[in-house]
Amino acid sequence: MSIDDLAWGDAGLLPVVIQDADSGTVLTLAYADREALRRTLAEKTTWLFSRSRNALWRKGETSGHVQTVVGVTFDCDADALLYRVRPHGPACHTGAVSCFASELLAGDTAGAGGSFSDAIAHLQATIASRRGASPETSYTAKLLHDGVDRIAKKIGEEATEVVIAAKNDDPAELAWEVADLMYHTLVLLEARGVALDTVGRELLRRAK
Repeated sequence: MSIDDLAWGDAGLLPVVIQDADSGTVLTLAYADREALRRTLAEKTTWLFSRSRNALWRKGETSGHVQTVVGVTFDCDADALLYRVRPHGPACHTGAVSCFASELLAGDTAGAGGSFSDAIAHLQATIASRRGASPETSYTAKLLHDGVDRIAKKIGEEATEVVIAAKNDDPAELAWEVADLMYHTLVLLEARGVALDTVGRELLRRAK
């Protein structure tokens, strides 16, 4: 099927669900016309159509929080699109990771991993948004500025702290130290440009 074969309707627009490719978090609901979709496919960055401004716009052109598009699919009726992206900063203009941050019904995600996956998604977006920030005002920016050797040294230190916390048999201390280790590991992945999906694929390969 070609772009023109999609069910564009009278307005020539399709709703676009934008999803974090690594965490699965739904980031935004927006709209695209044919030209926005063509540019998205060609440039592999999020292009949309603003109904309020009646104009094309590229996500991040003002904020710098661009999105690398890794997949585009359409639904069974060919009247809605799904962009799977790797965000380089928050998706929402408010600074939130996702535009869907307000709840009408809060489901019980205890034990389901929801809080963990949300935290990882938020942390990853925050780390990416610190690239290029002043090292004097951001610890993350300082780590990225200092480079892999500095980050790797911190990972070694934090790994030792994890072992000590485990030996102390203190669950709260262990959770704290593991969080520190995971944060510094995510900073290292950002510094090297390695996506969490790459790590996920390796974990799945091993599981098989």
